[in-house]
Amino acid sequence: MNDTAKTVLEVKDLKITFRLPTGDVHAIRGLDLSLEENEVLALVGESGSGKSVGVKSFMGILPENAVIESGEAVFHDGNETIDLLKIKEAVRRRTVNGSRIAMIFQDPMTSLNPTLSIGSQLITVLRSHDKMPKKAAYARGIELLREVGITDPERTMGQYPHQLSGGMRQRVVIAIALSQNPKLLICDEPTTALDVTIQERILDLLQSIQRARGLSIIFITHNLGVVSKIADRVAVMYAGKIIETGTVFDIFYDPRHPYTWGLLSAVPELSGGKSELYSIPGTPPDLSKEIVGDAFAPRNPYALAVDFKAEPPLFRLSNTHYAATWLADPRAPKTEMPKELKERIERMKQEAKDYAEG
Repeated sequence: MNDTAKTVLEVKDLKITFRLPTGDVHAIRGLDLSLEENEVLALVGESGSGKSVGVKSFMGILPENAVIESGEAVFHDGNETIDLLKIKEAVRRRTVNGSRIAMIFQDPMTSLNPTLSIGSQLITVLRSHDKMPKKAAYARGIELLREVGITDPERTMGQYPHQLSGGMRQRVVIAIALSQNPKLLICDEPTTALDVTIQERILDLLQSIQRARGLSIIFITHNLGVVSKIADRVAVMYAGKIIETGTVFDIFYDPRHPYTWGLLSAVPELSGGKSELYSIPGTPPDLSKEIVGDAFAPRNPYALAVDFKAEPPLFRLSNTHYAATWLADPRAPKTEMPKELKERIERMKQEAKDYAEG
């Protein structure tokens, strides 16, 4: 990122534990991340890696059995800084949620009230914060629906969620999220429930809005195809920690962590490459048990003896690229990524070059 870019969010050593009758589950084991102004950061990883749990703590929407053991999540807004983990709930709802930070979820039906019209829901949100007259709130609702690409906003204002398609509902949810002009938008797999064509349109919409408004976005997904389209920077999560982070080019063209190698190898190719789909061997670790060493070690065919004894730090590979793997230690034996992945990356580079020239 640009050296003059301002930091919007700084998260340090965040640890979150779920208290269960069967024992504690350490869902987040020391999350560190940062987000700059006008940046799109993608959080990727398998289900259960902690992607959603971490960001929900910023919004204060964790379940009652979740305990924040340590850490801070400092949000910067002009000259004001707010630790999102320590702010009182009443203050958060009045001054942060919606107005400074908004969140879009995977299924729009969980965000929309099925018994109220779209207009009623938009107007209620607008008036709850700005206290604007009902007529002005209605007009603003029309503007917001038009901004998210709804061609007949007046008609949509009178409709109910069940009368809209999945893509239209998600556009309405985006409109509601934007209604208070937030600085940070958190998108929790917002396109997963949509078909591929509609997914593409929603991504285009989010990109357009992000550029027009200068938003910072945290985009949670397991779909690396989505990441390559929308993100500036990528953070790969595994077992409650970030294990590799870098620009899109760092992660897609020069991945260094064996887990990232596995994720990229598991993406289906439309042309070229092997027809057999790769899958990472083994299963994620049980987070209710103590993890000794690298959490990925039991699944890692490139694991060193030290991986089973000590957890690796985030090694600095460049100004933008970091990876938590002992393979990045200067003392480690030189290990190349799998040949098939290297060939795949070369095809990706060629496709990108052909696209740029074509």
